[in-house]
Amino acid sequence: MQAVAAVLQTGRLHRYNVDDGEESEAARLEREYAAWQGTDYCLACTSGGYALQLALRAAGLQAGDTVLANAWTLAPVPGAIYASGGQPVFVEIDSTCRIDLTDLAAKADASGAKFLMLSHMRGHIADMEAIQAICESRGIVMIEDCAHTMGARWNAVLSGNFGHIACFSTQTYKHMNSGEGGLLTTNDPEIAARATILSGSYMLYDRHGAGPDTQAFEDVRLTTPNCSGRMDNMRAALLRAQLPDLPGKIDAWNRRYAILEAAITRTQGLAPIPRPTSEAYVGSSIQFQAISLQPAQIPDLLARLAARGVEVKWFGEADPRGFTSRYDSWRYLADIAPLPNTLDALSKLLDMRIPLTFDEADCTLIGTIIGEEAAKTL
Repeated sequence: MQAVAAVLQTGRLHRYNVDDGEESEAARLEREYAAWQGTDYCLACTSGGYALQLALRAAGLQAGDTVLANAWTLAPVPGAIYASGGQPVFVEIDSTCRIDLTDLAAKADASGAKFLMLSHMRGHIADMEAIQAICESRGIVMIEDCAHTMGARWNAVLSGNFGHIACFSTQTYKHMNSGEGGLLTTNDPEIAARATILSGSYMLYDRHGAGPDTQAFEDVRLTTPNCSGRMDNMRAALLRAQLPDLPGKIDAWNRRYAILEAAITRTQGLAPIPRPTSEAYVGSSIQFQAISLQPAQIPDLLARLAARGVEVKWFGEADPRGFTSRYDSWRYLADIAPLPNTLDALSKLLDMRIPLTFDEADCTLIGTIIGEEAAKTL
């Protein structure tokens, strides 16, 4: 709040409203996040979904190009593909709710796609070395959707550092909160330059904190449209204040996650999504399968949990509610092939956020409530 107040007192909310030699809050955020992520370039923008659009366009997507995407994702992913002119081809997920590598390879070969938008959905990371190998052997540009994995790692490598481009969200329910906001990272100077112009730099690209040098802009600055979506200094100030606290927040989330995971594991008929040993996750939400229930029984369980103050969502519901839409909910997309494995994996999949406003005692109580109400249903 102090950081935001300082920005408001200056009145300089626009990221380019600075004097010569002065660095804006947005530029400082880009520099600091690039250092935190360990990447060469970072661009701050209006949302994680907008970062996904920038990534596709900056990577060279043309109207009608095929984009592979895992079928379990959230609406901003197909929205970004559609808004950028791409045609999504959804890839099945496996029983652990991660992208199915066999189906990925098969659909890459069948479609000839040159883009993969990989969502680390709800913080579950697939075998990244295997995905890299599939993409590299076929010349596919991998864009990582890290909305749920800021600070997570696979084999000690930060999520977002496997693909050509990574996109992060700073929307209210993400690991840093600016209400709405996004970050794009890459090590490719041409992609970074295109994304900067696309974001609406008005040729003020030298005022970015983690952008390529001016030479990288020579070939793109006059051939790339301005699709304005800049982050303002007020949101950047919010995020800069939170970034140093992110490691501590990750530890806090994971302690709460462990309590809930243990409670769900002890409950007959429920099973948390397994975590590979290579994955260092951020437990800001938890997913579990109601393996002993029929789908028709799940709404009653959720209603009883809600009556006791525990909000759990269900990804298997045919009618989309809130954040739980499925690939067959996006009817503006034509000719989506049936994905029976995905529907089966989602049919009993339950989901709960773990906000840090819950303390560890709260999580113990919530785990007890879930166990008691599940026992009544079984």
